[in-house]
Amino acid sequence: MLAFIEKWFELFLWNSRFVVVLAVLSSLVGMLMLFFLAAESMFHLGYQFFEIFVLGEEVENFHADAVGVIISAIDDFLLATVLLIFALGLYELFISKIDVARGDKASSQILMIKNLDDLKDRLVKVVLMILVVAFFKNVLHVTFEDPLNALYMGGGILLVSLATYFSHKAGH
Repeated sequence: MLAFIEKWFELFLWNSRFVVVLAVLSSLVGMLMLFFLAAESMFHLGYQFFEIFVLGEEVENFHADAVGVIISAIDDFLLATVLLIFALGLYELFISKIDVARGDKASSQILMIKNLDDLKDRLVKVVLMILVVAFFKNVLHVTFEDPLNALYMGGGILLVSLATYFSHKAGH
């Protein structure tokens, strides 16, 4: 009787890994929403560009607004990429290897996750890029009324550069 309970419990424990499918599906839904939202904002920007330069309409601060929209879209695309990598990684680690990706000679190895550290490393690199983009989005609104602001911005750029450099070095 004890062997039966142990076998049943181990079977239950092993199959509980399928709860990860909820995280995979949720990540995919979030990824799709972010891709569509970012693409929609870029199409809207393209329409505004068309109105200004083809139809001759006047729009104030178009250049500054366009740069902000583009940087926000890049940020959204990067976050969507994080969700995609996370979903693929969780699926490969807990559910099953993705046979379609392994059989495709033309597929990139970037989305194939071998272990938890591999998933973490890939996610950290993309999150670092999101932080870099967010930093530069905020830099657009910095005013240089005080020389200390310029020094802070320079220090921030130095720190972002160092983080990018060290993350690249860690990959080798």
